[in-house]
Amino acid sequence: MSTSSATNATTLSDSAPTAKALQQALQVLQPEHMTLINESISHAGYFEGKESHFKLTIVSNDFTGKRLVARHQLVYDLVADLLTSKGGNVHALAIHAYTPDEWQGQSPDSPNCAGQNAS
Repeated sequence: MSTSSATNATTLSDSAPTAKALQQALQVLQPEHMTLINESISHAGYFEGKESHFKLTIVSNDFTGKRLVARHQLVYDLVADLLTSKGGNVHALAIHAYTPDEWQGQSPDSPNCAGQNAS
């Protein structure tokens, strides 16, 4: 099992506590592959170190036999305490959840934010 992770400019370090917490919460799925990208820089109101918008690509046997909605619900249940509605920091989490049989290295691009920074 190989698990990889990335954030925008920082690979999970002490300066990325939200990303670390997200990854730790998802370890229960025993992912064969996991990439977590901090996309906050692409959104309005960005400042250095902000962790509010993430893209998650995750591959797990736990998704086998589950429809896309059920896969997303499983992920959301595991990270609920980190979402804004529960008092956390995460405003948006794009989820791309695959079974090992479906996984072919894909990770779709995220859509542009309506308030996207011009940089």
